[in-house]
Amino acid sequence: AKVAQTSTSLNAFDGELGVQPPLGFYDPLGLVADGNQAKFDRLRYVEIKHGRISMLAVVGYLVEEAGIRLPGAVSSSEGVNFSDIPAGFAALSKIPDAGLFQLFAFIGFLEVFVMKDSANGAEAGEFVGDFRNGAFDLGWDTFDEETKFSKRAIELNQGRAAMMGILALMVHEKLGVSLIPSL
Repeated sequence: AKVAQTSTSLNAFDGELGVQPPLGFYDPLGLVADGNQAKFDRLRYVEIKHGRISMLAVVGYLVEEAGIRLPGAVSSSEGVNFSDIPAGFAALSKIPDAGLFQLFAFIGFLEVFVMKDSANGAEAGEFVGDFRNGAFDLGWDTFDEETKFSKRAIELNQGRAAMMGILALMVHEKLGVSLIPSL
C-alpha cells in the first residue's frame, strides 16, 4: 500500500510546468513525495526566482569579462571608478564597504517590497512566480493559454540552464580555467 501511495503522490505533479521528457517529474531527494501542493508551489517559486537571478548573473558575468564597464565613479569620495573594479569574485574586495551595503540593501528592498507573488504575500497572480503585481504586463494577457504555458516552460528551462551556467563560470574562475574563449 505504501508503494501505491508514493506512486500516486509522485503522479500528482506529472502535469506540472517543467515536467518533460526524458526525465518526466524529477524529484531525486523526495522533497514533494508526499504530494503537498503548497510545498511544490513554494519550491517552484524558488526555482523560478533563482533561475531569473542566474540568467542575469550569466549576462553580467559575460559583460564584465568582455571589459564593458559603466562610466563614472563607484565612490567619488574614495576615488574608485567602475573601470577599477575587476570581473568575478575579485570585485567583492574592490567595491567600497558602503557600496556593498547599498547593493545588499537594494536587493533586500526588492525582496521585501517588489518581487512578491501570492507565495509570499502579494495579490494572487496567474501562476507561481507571477511578479507583475497588477502593474506590469507588457502584453502577457494577449497570449492564449497554450502560448503562456510554453513561454513559462521556456523561461523555467532557461533558468535551469543559467543556474548550471553561472555555477560552471564561478567554479572555473576559482580553478583558474576560463570557459570563455581567448581569455
